[in-house]
Amino acid sequence: MMNIPKTYNQIDQWKSVMFLYNSALKEINTKIEILNNEFVHIYDYNPIEHIKSRLKTPESIVQKLKRYGWEVTIENMTDKLNDIAGIRIICSFTSDIYMIADMISRQSDVTVLFVKDYIKNPKPNGYKSYHMVVTIPIYLTDGPVETKVEIQIRTVAMDFWASLEHKIYYKFEGNAPAYLQQELKACADMVDMLDAKMYSLNEAILALSQNQQEETADEGNKG
Repeated sequence: MMNIPKTYNQIDQWKSVMFLYNSALKEINTKIEILNNEFVHIYDYNPIEHIKSRLKTPESIVQKLKRYGWEVTIENMTDKLNDIAGIRIICSFTSDIYMIADMISRQSDVTVLFVKDYIKNPKPNGYKSYHMVVTIPIYLTDGPVETKVEIQIRTVAMDFWASLEHKIYYKFEGNAPAYLQQELKACADMVDMLDAKMYSLNEAILALSQNQQEETADEGNKG
C-alpha cells in the first residue's frame, strides 16, 4: 500500500494518491521516449509508433471495485487495482513488442510485478496485447513511494481491433449478440494475418535495402 499520511482526510488522501499515479505516468512516459530516441539514434529504427497514457476516472475506479465485490476505500483502490495509471505503447510489429518490454524491464528503478502475455495466449474473444504491471519510485520530500503503472504494448492492427471491441463491449454492456462476437473473433484472426504479412513485407524490404547497399559498396570498391 502507498504510504499516505493517516492525518489526511479522504479528499486529501485521494488527491495525494492521484498525484502519485499521475507522476508515475510522467516518469514512465519519459523513460519510454528516451529509450525510443536512443534506439533511433543507434539503429536508425523507430520501434514505437505512438504512446497513450490515461488515469482512471473516479467513477470507473468505484465501478471496478464494486464489480469485484470490494469495499470502496483508498486502501483497496491502491492495493487491488493495477490499472489506475495506464500507458499504451503502439508499435509496428509483434517482434517490437517483446523488445520494448525487455528494454523497460531492464530499467534499474522499474520493478515488474507480473506480466500477462495475451499475444502468446489470446483471450477467447481474440484480444491480443502484452500487459506489464510495474512499479516505479516517485521521489517525494519524505522519500520514494513505489507506484503501480499498467503498461500495454500492442501493434497498430491489434490496437485497432481492441478499440472496436471496447466500443461494442460498452454498447452492449458486455452482452453483445453471438454473431457480433463471432465477427469480432474473425476480425482478430485477420489482424493476426495482417501483422504476419506486414512483418514479412518489412523483412523483405530490409533485405532488399541491405543488398542494394552491398552492391553500391562493391561498385565503389571496384571504382
